[in-house]
Amino acid sequence: MGLLNKIFGNSTKEEEIMTTEKLNIGIILGSTRQGRVSPQVGEWIKGIADKRGDANYEIVDIADFSLPFLGTTDGTEPGIAAWNEKLANLDGFVFIVQEYNHSITGALKNALDFAREAWNNKAAGIVSYGSTGGARAAEHLRGIMGELMIADVRVHPTLSLFTDFENGTEFKPAELHLNNVNAMLDQVIAWSGALKTLR
Repeated sequence: MGLLNKIFGNSTKEEEIMTTEKLNIGIILGSTRQGRVSPQVGEWIKGIADKRGDANYEIVDIADFSLPFLGTTDGTEPGIAAWNEKLANLDGFVFIVQEYNHSITGALKNALDFAREAWNNKAAGIVSYGSTGGARAAEHLRGIMGELMIADVRVHPTLSLFTDFENGTEFKPAELHLNNVNAMLDQVIAWSGALKTLR
């Protein structure tokens, strides 16, 4: 109906705002340990994303929220409310995922578990890294996202600790990843826009 109205010049102000308003996409850093490389990967993704101009992209660092371990406190810490508020204001996500013992980090799992509705009916892409490109961690994350009603997109850039990092600490991505990152972002934006109509 909105498209027909637009064609015939009958679009409402509300419909115009909805079609021109940019989506908000959070690039979530999935590690909190000292010496982590996820900020380097996140900034690289944000640099690519910002050049596209198709959404508002921001780095969301779970370390900034000082989340306790789920179930170990009374749940009144301000970081918990701030985390849920941040997620509620986002339309989609790109998870920066590192593989720890064939899975995601405990910190990321904890952060995922600290919200429910704020994740629902949103889309997400995954950028992973590890000795096998972080593929096993990404597959675990896909199962969790299904339960949280996050639609994960198909294109999945995988980064190797052996070829994309110097000495395991300095991120130097191969150029071949650029096409995959943009294809993933294409899907995240398309799905995030479509799912916004359900919320």
